[in-house]
Amino acid sequence: MAITDLIIEGVETAGPSATVEALAMRMAEAGVGSIIIEENMKPVGIVTDRDIATRVDARDTTASSATARDIMTSDPVTVTNDAGLLEVTNAMAEASVRRLPIVNDNGTLVGIITLDDVMLLLATEMSNLGGVIQAESPPY
Repeated sequence: MAITDLIIEGVETAGPSATVEALAMRMAEAGVGSIIIEENMKPVGIVTDRDIATRVDARDTTASSATARDIMTSDPVTVTNDAGLLEVTNAMAEASVRRLPIVNDNGTLVGIITLDDVMLLLATEMSNLGGVIQAESPPY
């Protein structure tokens, strides 16, 4: 199964010099838990709400002076938009991440896919298969 239907387009992005304060405000306004940090339309990092809590708040760094570059996870694991679901889940498991930026063949950011999206799809698929089993099972 290709992941094209699961890709969230219009992902929130910022440059490496954006302040953590600005990133946190954008996350809150957009209702998202991460912002992709990009340069020249290519992902160079990712900042999550957890990064803000553990790399800023916990270290008594000020959000108004720290930048995305200071706290981002650099070189995020990505998959291409023609990847299959198995490739996505393998990448998430190997890197222990919940969010994957999606890029095209040129490495340009086209969206993001999250573990939550994958889990909802799999839950729906399992329910569908359960319906088949239930319909085909003898009534004993």
